[in-house]
Amino acid sequence: MSDVWSGAPATVWRSGAWSLELRDDEFADIAYEGRVVLRSVRAVVRDRNWDTAGLVVDRVAESDLALTLHVHSSGLGSELRGIVRAEVRSPGRLRVLTDLESATEFATNRTGLVVLHPPGLAGSALQVRHPDGSVAASRFPVDISPHQPALDIAGLAWPRDGLDVAVRFTGDVFEMEDQRNWTDASYKTYSRPLALPFPYTLAAGERVVQSIDIEVSGAPTAAAPDLVARIRLEEGPPLPAIAVSAATAPDPAPSTAIADGPWPAAVLVELDVATRNWRAALARAAASARPLDVRFVLADGDPAAIDDAVRALRGLPIARVTAFWPSGPARHVSDLEAIGLLRHGLTEAGIEAEVVGGVRSHFTELNREHHRLPRGLAGIVFSVTPLFHSLSTAQLVESLPMQRLVATQATAIAAGLPVHIGPISLRPHFNDVATTPPPMPTHDDLRDGYGSALLDAVDVRQSAPQLAAWAVASAAALAVPGVATLAYFEEWGSRGVRTTDGSARPVFDAVTALAGMAGAAGLRGDSPDGLVWALGARGARTADGDTVLVANLDVRPRQVEVTLPGGETRTAEVPAGHFTRL
Repeated sequence: MSDVWSGAPATVWRSGAWSLELRDDEFADIAYEGRVVLRSVRAVVRDRNWDTAGLVVDRVAESDLALTLHVHSSGLGSELRGIVRAEVRSPGRLRVLTDLESATEFATNRTGLVVLHPPGLAGSALQVRHPDGSVAASRFPVDISPHQPALDIAGLAWPRDGLDVAVRFTGDVFEMEDQRNWTDASYKTYSRPLALPFPYTLAAGERVVQSIDIEVSGAPTAAAPDLVARIRLEEGPPLPAIAVSAATAPDPAPSTAIADGPWPAAVLVELDVATRNWRAALARAAASARPLDVRFVLADGDPAAIDDAVRALRGLPIARVTAFWPSGPARHVSDLEAIGLLRHGLTEAGIEAEVVGGVRSHFTELNREHHRLPRGLAGIVFSVTPLFHSLSTAQLVESLPMQRLVATQATAIAAGLPVHIGPISLRPHFNDVATTPPPMPTHDDLRDGYGSALLDAVDVRQSAPQLAAWAVASAAALAVPGVATLAYFEEWGSRGVRTTDGSARPVFDAVTALAGMAGAAGLRGDSPDGLVWALGARGARTADGDTVLVANLDVRPRQVEVTLPGGETRTAEVPAGHFTRL
């Protein structure tokens, strides 16, 4: 695979029965006797906006019993320096510790160790040991938990594939959240508790010292790998429409036509009515001549400003429209008051349009706040951003099975309403957890762009050939019955399916292939391993009958066998990081 996609190769460290992969500053896939017991342990430094400072590895010291990273933080005003170490304390016990010292005063929301547990633990028994020594019986959640499934943690214990695993935490009180909400493939145990005030201040010279001890006993159960990826597709409701987000990049727009046949079904445009260039953003999105999926962000200081914004929609083709609050108890949610303001504006402007509701941000907020949504909506919306907590390609690929989970749970929340998922982007289109105001445009026009263009929201993998395979796999994961629209990336620009000059990126082939199947009876199935995915359409607008797309996100070629309804089997060897048509 290309360097831009794969990055630097991981280093494997082994000591007796223990092994782990060193991925930059992360101890990943910590395994005992070849069986992964923890997805990851790493030290993190997060500022007052939950942005993560880089942890630069200055030197690696390795021995038979220990792996030590000498590190320093970089950016966001942080100046921490110290170590992160994994050390074998006995044949069945591994300790991971960090000792970081801040050279300056630093306001932080979280600095310390973060532990990720694999999602395959869903439903497993869990014992939670509290700081007072008491133990509570629980389970890793099966459904994605909107709130922390475990609090006040000093230790955890669970069974895993014939192994008994226990983890003890020192240096702070920890708690757990279900990171599948953000399509992360993990449950995360972290400090400090979110019920405590944040940000808090690290004084100059203050040290953060934490450790976790991992104890394992037993023998892992044997698992025979299947060399062929087998997927059975079942016929179901029509496949979702494929839309795109409006470009947020600076002018000028490319002269190349953005539309291509059935794509895009709609252009999703987010308009913050508190900004001075929202009219220019609307005009540029409308130039596509495609129906607009309009997402208004209300102005805190002037809620009635939505009336002027809605009037600007007159004469435009509108697919759907909604409104979100930028702050307050219903932050990023289209609650009863927000939808009421929107409906009033539509009535005053004489516009009839589908009014949808949901959240501006991740499934997390939909999972936690859907009780705020009013009745009478025409659909539910939320976005997907896999590179929120981590920027690794492993995170990007591992998010795919989690996307299936959030789509399935979102359709259950929607209770029969159509679900429109988007924006779907690699990095967030805004910082939904910021505690300071976002950057605002300084001009009425789009010379500097707007929204995402004003943030550090660009990812070099946008141009990677493998992103086309990822988009196909993502659609296969998200296109569950009840999902009506998937809006991938932006029209053009650094976050787009086209470049700033209008040239098609590799991912463009994927979204147009998916658009060609939209509306046809869907052929859906489960991935055998989260790496190989298939999605098909019955008689998808071709004389050749059923169309099937297969994507392989593995690092090696895979032999794939797809069984269609009626028993027909199609096979192919799919190269690593590619998708193919069967």
